[in-house]
Amino acid sequence: MPTARRPSAASPWRSSAKEGAQVEEWSLEGVRVLGDRPCARDLSLRDITIEASESPDNPYDYPQCPPLSPGYRLFGAQSEPWGGCRDLAHVLDGQPDLAEPSVRVLGCAPRGALQAALDAGEEDLGHARLIRLDASGGTVQSAVEGELVAWIPSARGRGLVDLTLEPWSERPPTAAEEVWELWDGGRPTEPGLWARCDVEGRRHWLTTALDHHEPVRPDAEAGGTFHLDGRRITDLPGFFCALGEAVNGPGGYFGWGLDALDDCLRGGWGAQRPFTLVWHDAEVARICLGLVPHTGQRPWTFEELLEFFEEKGIAVRLE
Repeated sequence: MPTARRPSAASPWRSSAKEGAQVEEWSLEGVRVLGDRPCARDLSLRDITIEASESPDNPYDYPQCPPLSPGYRLFGAQSEPWGGCRDLAHVLDGQPDLAEPSVRVLGCAPRGALQAALDAGEEDLGHARLIRLDASGGTVQSAVEGELVAWIPSARGRGLVDLTLEPWSERPPTAAEEVWELWDGGRPTEPGLWARCDVEGRRHWLTTALDHHEPVRPDAEAGGTFHLDGRRITDLPGFFCALGEAVNGPGGYFGWGLDALDDCLRGGWGAQRPFTLVWHDAEVARICLGLVPHTGQRPWTFEELLEFFEEKGIAVRLE
């Protein structure tokens, strides 16, 4: 079907009866073509998505295709034929956001209060929190929290159940799985593992590192020197991953943004001011930081980070 090329035209759709005679007419105004794609039912045809408003002269709401009808014919504002189609799909403005799907917990071995609730046949199973565990059974990070709303016996083993959880907490990003696998042996002891992650993974690495920060650990004495490995600092999250590692070792945290870094510089996060930061391979960050993304706020540049440290009384030595 040809595309509508006149944004201001009124484009009538005319539905036809079985023998092809006109049944009714429905007009659109301000037609604009948004896109097209091959029709899944017939690859020789195309599905076209248009944006338009309904004409106030329409005598009825969105038309329904009559039984046995061959479909619709499309005409331009001057009744010139533009093509035909088998059916229409109406997408209204202001549709509510689709609800996020429930979380399925498969092959759960219930214990404690959950087992008691299941044995008693209670419908209200209460709320639950899922925690990602490492290979030794230690906690890596809380994954999601919500209300248990249903259960069924699990096909994964006798005595196991599959639970349905409606989350009320924010779900972890897809990149979390990659980060959790790198923490599967507990807090990392090898430096630079964060560099295996993409930007989103590095952001989640910072939240994981924050969750594992030891608040009772004393700060290093003021006046010390920390060495920042700059070989992999190609983005701002990477800078904070490397900085956390420089101050607190592999898997360490020392801020995930400048506001958080400012808080860390007040003490209690591994370092006391003043101190010296030796930035190795700084040229990598000088080239990569501050590039303007397609969307969102521009990240801080290399020079702006240096200005921030200078304002905070942190001596930075570039190597």
